[in-house]
Amino acid sequence: MSDIKINLIETPEEMRLVEQLQREVWPGSETDVVPLHMLITVVHNGGLVLGAFVDEKLIGHCSHMMGIHPDHRDGGIGFALKRAQWQMVRHQSLDHITWTYDPLLSRNAYLNIAKLGAVCSIYRRSEYGEMRDGLNAGLPSDRFQVDWWINTLRVESRLGKRSRPTLKLNHMMRSGLRPFYSIRDSSLTDSLPHPPEHVPPFEERLLLAEIPGDFLDLKSKDFALARDWKFFTRELFETAFAKNYIITDFIFDNSEGHPRGLYLLTHGESTLDEFE
Repeated sequence: MSDIKINLIETPEEMRLVEQLQREVWPGSETDVVPLHMLITVVHNGGLVLGAFVDEKLIGHCSHMMGIHPDHRDGGIGFALKRAQWQMVRHQSLDHITWTYDPLLSRNAYLNIAKLGAVCSIYRRSEYGEMRDGLNAGLPSDRFQVDWWINTLRVESRLGKRSRPTLKLNHMMRSGLRPFYSIRDSSLTDSLPHPPEHVPPFEERLLLAEIPGDFLDLKSKDFALARDWKFFTRELFETAFAKNYIITDFIFDNSEGHPRGLYLLTHGESTLDEFE
């Protein structure tokens, strides 16, 4: 991380780099690229556009949406961008920030919920209508809307100088907490995870809800199965939120040779700081 520089992006020349980066992150639909003039409007009216640079090359940005160049993913760049944003918005006296992400993308969930300390109790169906880029085309644009309470102990414990370690699956298993439904069927000949036929009952205060560890890989191999997961998780999380559950953490585990992603659902009206 020492060779990565996080800078404010403010000039038209730099905004053109952001336009190009979007084309590399979300290929296939020019109409979905946020144009230079809109990004300039953002920074001239109290908003922020941040860029991550390596050797003067833009490899990541954070604005209305965050994108990391495919060659530089899983290197902590997204976390560095959001931490820089956190530091800046505190000086603007802001308390609360929201954004959306696809709940089936485990790496995004791990960053937003586990690393940044956002929480979620809002599910938005088809938030962006029909999307045409290579990552989203053909599937409903359902999204989580997360709440980032930037001045809470919860967020401070994740972004401060002594950050809290993320949850580990084996620790949760030893404590007796396991996924409250199975996503694998031993009768299947393929190795792809399949969702249950029905949403299970919600009976405990703490629940682990498992999703595919690599949804984009699953989608590339079996598009119909990806749609099944979209509609199962839509019913699952809409039911959970209607029953007063909140997503308070996320576990990403790759210890068994295949990635697993699990949301921690917490029931009740507890304060955010209790979820540590």
